[in-house]
Amino acid sequence: MAASGPNGGPAPPSSSSFFRTMVSTFRTIKYEHLVAGVSGGVVSTLILHPLDLLKIRFAVDDGKSIEKHRPQYSSLRHAFRSIFQQEGVRGLYKGVTPNVAGAGTAWGFYFLFYNSIKTELQEGNSKTQLSPGLHMMAAAQAGALTLAMTNPIWVVKTRLCLQYGGDELAQAKDPSKTYKGMVDALYKIGKYEGIRGLYKGFVPGLWGVSHGAIQFMAYEEMKSSYNIFNQHPIDHKLGTLEYLFFAALSKLFAAVTTYPYQVVRARLQDQHSEYKGAVDCVQKILRIEGGWGLYKGLRPNLLRVVPATAITFTVYEKTSQYMLG
Repeated sequence: MAASGPNGGPAPPSSSSFFRTMVSTFRTIKYEHLVAGVSGGVVSTLILHPLDLLKIRFAVDDGKSIEKHRPQYSSLRHAFRSIFQQEGVRGLYKGVTPNVAGAGTAWGFYFLFYNSIKTELQEGNSKTQLSPGLHMMAAAQAGALTLAMTNPIWVVKTRLCLQYGGDELAQAKDPSKTYKGMVDALYKIGKYEGIRGLYKGFVPGLWGVSHGAIQFMAYEEMKSSYNIFNQHPIDHKLGTLEYLFFAALSKLFAAVTTYPYQVVRARLQDQHSEYKGAVDCVQKILRIEGGWGLYKGLRPNLLRVVPATAITFTVYEKTSQYMLG
């Protein structure tokens, strides 16, 4: 009989058994989770990409915009109007290709790895209740694996979102940082900056693994508690509105508690800024902009990620439910 954890579930695997757990995890993979996750990520990203672009532009604003030929925005409405007037509708969708590719890939692999690890921890019994700590551990492992595979795509998305309309002449002075699209950006970053360039922001991205871990833990706990309250099995399928509500609430909680890492990651990936690393970036933000500097772009981020996650999780749950029967 398997050992029990503090909340009656399986005990967390020791570090010596981690490799065996990961190997056996891939034996339980169901690719329906990959397809369902990709579907959710693509749909939500296509709908809400303009808000992601605004979040990135606010996040990298360090108060030195004039020196860097970077436009300044006083509010979300002003930013939206300025981009639309200067760059048109296409300006609001700069970086959408790598964003769709990144979101689809990231959500697909995240759900794939998470469900595989979760199934392994449950020893194949979907009715086994896992502790919050095990949910967080499964999500953290899935997040680290996903980030290692998708970080170059996020670097490209950030770079493309930070190409400003009317700034072509300034950018032409350094053609290595002017990109025609996703493939061109991948090629130039790899050629001129190497692997280090493609993995800029990876360290704060690892901090962000805690974001996904907190989000999935909250989501799973709310679903389980709701089913227990209604005297249903913990793997009972919920309605669309219930999935929307629990996904949105879990994302709001995770976003507010872990947002600063996104500011740091965006600034490290910004082709217009130079930092020695994540620690240097945090120190400069705190010294020049104060604590609120770590929360720049939070408003457009919440306006985007809460409905985006609600859409993603609902599409995922319904698609996987259909495919898995």
